Amino acid sequence: MNAAVGRAVDTYTRLEIETGVAAASPQRLIVMLYEGAIKAVLTAQAALARGDLAERGSAISKAISIIDEGLRPALDLEAGGEIAANLMALYEYLVHRLLYANLKGHEPSLDEALRLLSELKGAWEALERQIHAAQASETAQAATQTPRAALSYGKA
Repeated sequence: MNAAVGRAVDTYTRLEIETGVAAASPQRLIVMLYEGAIKAVLTAQAALARGDLAERGSAISKAISIIDEGLRPALDLEAGGEIAANLMALYEYLVHRLLYANLKGHEPSLDEALRLLSELKGAWEALERQIHAAQASETAQAATQTPRAALSYGKA
């Protein structure tokens, strides 16, 4: 692939992501962060298998950045109470596992991080589905309760 095509693909991908982010609900944004962290851990696993230390380190750093700069700041410890505090502790644990995986080339730590991130993503996707279903139900209920103007096709 030539450089111009590569730049075009990169631009398309960036715009697609930016458009998705702009139109996303808060729950979808969290799911997108989990997807990015999962992709980074999968990349780190592949790099570890190949013995590519530079790519492994870069991928693990990306996963840690997503957790530290995206997922943690999204927590509202006051409103979220115990659940938010538990998530904060889990994010801290994930970062430690990822750092250990990078330092020691420890595949089980990457496996554990991937499993935890996938479970959390699944929980947020379930929440997103519940909210969407509730909103759809409210919209349908409102539509049936809203009086409609009578249509007229001529003289009455």
